[in-house]
Amino acid sequence: MAEPANRRMEAVRRHLLLPPPLRPNPLSRHAVVEEEPRPVIIGGMVLDIHAKPSVPPHPGTTVPGMVKYVSGGVARNIAECMSKLGTQPFMISVVGNDMAGDFLLKYWRSAGLCTEGILQVHDVATPVVSNVFDGSGELIAGVASVGAVESFLTPSWLYRFCHHISNAPLVMLDANLPPESLEAACIMAYESGVPVLFEPVSVVKSRRIAPIAEYIICTSPNEIELVAMANSLSPPVKYNYHKMECKDKAEAVEYLFEMLRPAMFFLLEKGIKLLVVTLSSNGVFIVCKEHTDFVKDKRKCKRTPFSRQLLEKLDGCFPSNNPINLGRETSSRTCVFHLPAISASVISLTGAGDCLVVYFQLYVEAWISSRVSQLGLL
Repeated sequence: MAEPANRRMEAVRRHLLLPPPLRPNPLSRHAVVEEEPRPVIIGGMVLDIHAKPSVPPHPGTTVPGMVKYVSGGVARNIAECMSKLGTQPFMISVVGNDMAGDFLLKYWRSAGLCTEGILQVHDVATPVVSNVFDGSGELIAGVASVGAVESFLTPSWLYRFCHHISNAPLVMLDANLPPESLEAACIMAYESGVPVLFEPVSVVKSRRIAPIAEYIICTSPNEIELVAMANSLSPPVKYNYHKMECKDKAEAVEYLFEMLRPAMFFLLEKGIKLLVVTLSSNGVFIVCKEHTDFVKDKRKCKRTPFSRQLLEKLDGCFPSNNPINLGRETSSRTCVFHLPAISASVISLTGAGDCLVVYFQLYVEAWISSRVSQLGLL
C-alpha cells in the first residue's frame, strides 16, 4: 500500500509545486477555474518596440520618425484577438517583474482577461522585440530577446494547468516554447483528445515542429516556414522555395502552388490534418485531407455568434472559389484551394498573420466540413 501512496504523492508534488524562484501572478491566487471549456493559448507575451522612420534610414546615423510601445507576441496577439471575437481564451505565458511586464499585465487586465496562467518572475527581463519598419510598414529588421519564455515556460509550469488543457476545445502553441514544453503540452492535450495547433513564429523556430508533428492537427506557416518545417522532418534538405516576381496574379498563384506542393503534401503525410499557408499579397492556400475531423470531443466545441457570421460571409466572399487542379500525382483524398487576398486599407502589417490564425481557430472545423462536400475529391 505504501508504494502506490508514494506514487500518488509524487504526482501531486510534481504537478502542484513550483521551484522557489517562480511565483504566479499575484492576482491569480483569487482566480476561480471556470467549468466552461476555453481555448488554451501557450506562448510568448512580448513588448514590441516599433520604429518607423519618416524618411529613408541611413546606416551609421539616426533619422526622424515614430517609436512606440505595443503589446505583442504571437500567442498573446492570438489570445487578444480571440477575446475580441467573443471567445475568452486561457493564456499561459511568462513576463518579468519589470516595466515591460507591468505594461503587458496592465493591458491584459484592462481587457478583462484572466492572468492566472501568466507567470511573473523576479530579476528576469520580460520578452522584448525591437522592430524597424520602412515607410510602407514592411519590416526591415528586428531583434528579439525572448529568453524568458524558454527558461520559465517549463513543463512544470504547464502541468499546473493540466485541467484547463485537458478540458479545452483546442490548444494553440507558439514555437517560442522550448522543445520539452512543446512536447509536454502536446501529450497532455493528446491524452484528452484535444486538438493542437502550432504557430511557427519564425523560420528558425518553425523547425521545432519535428518532434511533435504527430500531435499537430493544424499549422499556419508562410512559404519559407513551410519549407523549413518540411526539411526539419526530412533530413537531408530536399524541399526548397525560390521567390519569383509575377505581375499576373493567376500566374503567381500557379507558380507558388507548383513550388510548394511537395512540402505541403509531405507535411500532410506526416499527420498534420490542415495547412494554412500564407502567401502575403497572393492570399492563402488551404490544404487538408477529405472528411478531416478536427475535434474529437464535440462537447467541448462552442460556436460563437462571430464564427456563425464568418461562415456566412465566406460563402458570399468566395462563391466561385474552386480547388486547384492538382494533376495525376495528387492523392485522391487531398483537398487544396486558394483564397485570394481581398483589397484592404492597411493599418499595420504586424500581427496580420496572427489575426488570420484566430479566424481559422474559431471556424475551421465547421467551415472545412461544410466546404469539403462542395470541393469534392481531387
